[in-house]
Parts: sequence; structure tokens; C-alpha cells
Amino acid sequence: MTIHITPVAGRIGAELSGVKLGGDVSEENFSVIHQALLKYKVLFFRDQHLDDAEHEAFSQRFGDQVPHPTLRSEANSTAILNLDAKETRANSWHTDVTFVANYPKISILRGVVIPPYGGDTVWANTAAAYADLPAPLKLLADNLRALHTNLYDYAAPHACALKRYREQFTADVYETEHPLVRVHPESGERSLLLGHFVKHIQGVSQNDSKQLLRLFHDRITHLDNTVRWRWQAGDVVIWDNRATQHVAINDYGDAQRIVRRTTIDGDVPVGVDGRPSTALKPSPDSRSPKTEADKKHLAA
Repeated sequence: MTIHITPVAGRIGAELSGVKLGGDVSEENFSVIHQALLKYKVLFFRDQHLDDAEHEAFSQRFGDQVPHPTLRSEANSTAILNLDAKETRANSWHTDVTFVANYPKISILRGVVIPPYGGDTVWANTAAAYADLPAPLKLLADNLRALHTNLYDYAAPHACALKRYREQFTADVYETEHPLVRVHPESGERSLLLGHFVKHIQGVSQNDSKQLLRLFHDRITHLDNTVRWRWQAGDVVIWDNRATQHVAINDYGDAQRIVRRTTIDGDVPVGVDGRPSTALKPSPDSRSPKTEADKKHLAA
């Protein structure tokens, strides 16, 4: 079957049809998907209806899967993160897990239970946002670095579960200094590395940091720079986590919404000046953990 690619918005996003996702995707089709991901940043697939095994098998085509680094015990043995609206709502702009140095390069999300209305997800193109900056702002951004931390996490549950989750989540505090502009290791594009986990811009006052963050972040999330997806059960969405931010719109009341996500191990970002990101806490060697399956695979 031939894969058909249809752009969904002017600057980001394309819908792909004519392919069934899974671990047995042909090399030819996988190459088409990979190249489309680099070009469009976010790819949408309708009517996939993957189970967990198919989801993980397809994810492994992109590289080693990593669990969410703040999860513990049983949850840390699987690559799939279950996001249930009864417990968590990712309703702030973010790039996944940037509080670690080698944050995921790719995220793969599938719709399991979708509300009858609302619950859309919006993605923004952080490479286009940088490209549109006037030259003086590019020069400024190229020379800035920012501290990212997990002291607040978009996956935090609500209400009575919050205290227990926070105690678990902050057992290990992660802090990483990233360049404000990273160079994409495959495309060579420069993109703005910001989002919800940024605590402040290094080397400036809190007030200056706040103003700078607003200046650059508004460029990322401008409506012209986004794409919005109306979920259906069975959808799969893949995004390049090195060149995007996203937000799940919290507009569906008490309706049930369950999505499930895998993430692929990423590289350590490098800035325009060639300096890599630096993990500060828990240690300079802190990295995203592998799943138990990946650990066994690497040891074999």
C-alpha cells in the first residue's frame, strides 16, 4: 500500500494514511514515516486501534523506549505511560521530560477512550518559531541557557492523590541546564527549547527571566505556528519531541479520557555554540532510565 501524506496545517502536522502501524512496518514505509516526521514534526494516523504489544513494537523501531523517570516500582518496568484524565491532565505547554539531559526524542501517543467533545491536543513548531525570530533575537536566544526541573510535573494527579504523588515524584529532584536553542541532530534545524519545566533563564534576574521566557514562548505558541487534533479512539500520533511543544486542552469536564504514551530515548542537546546540556541533579550522570525489557536487550 502507498502511504498518502496530507498536511493538516501550514507550519506543522500531517495526516498519514495507507499504512497499518506495528512492529512489522516495512523498511520502505518506516523510512517514509521517519522522513515525514522530520519534515512535519507531528504525524497523525486514524483507525489504528493498536494494543499495548503493537504500540511498543512500533515504538522500538525508532530506538530504545524509556519510561517516565519519576515513576517507581512496577510502573518503571514498562515503556507505556497511561494518562487517565481522572488522575492527570497535561494542560500546559511543554516538551516531554526536559528536566533530564537526554529527554525523549520522539513520543508516540494513542487514543484509548476519547470524550464525546473536547480533549483536543495542540502542537507547536519550535523550529519555525526560532526561524521567524528577527536576527537580534536569534543572537540573544543563541547565547542563553535555561534551568529545567521536575519540581512541578504536568502528569501530577489531582485532589487527594496529589500529596502522595508529590512525595513520590520529588523523591529525586531533577535539574538540567539546557541551551535555549538546540541544534537538531538529524535535520540540523535550530529550535527553541522551552516549555513548562523551565524554572528560569540562567544568569539574569527573576524579572528579566520572566520577560524573556514570555517573549520567546509567545513566538512558539502563536496560533499560526500550531496544529490542533480532534481525537478519535484508535488514533495514533507521533511527534518529534526535539522540535515541538504540545498541550492537551482541558475542556471536557468530567468525561473520561484515556491516552497511552511511549517515549524514545533521546540524545543530549547541543547548543549553537557546541555546548551540550548539563545534568545538575540528582547527579551529572543522570539520564532517563531504560525499561527492564530494554536493559535485558542491551545486556544480551
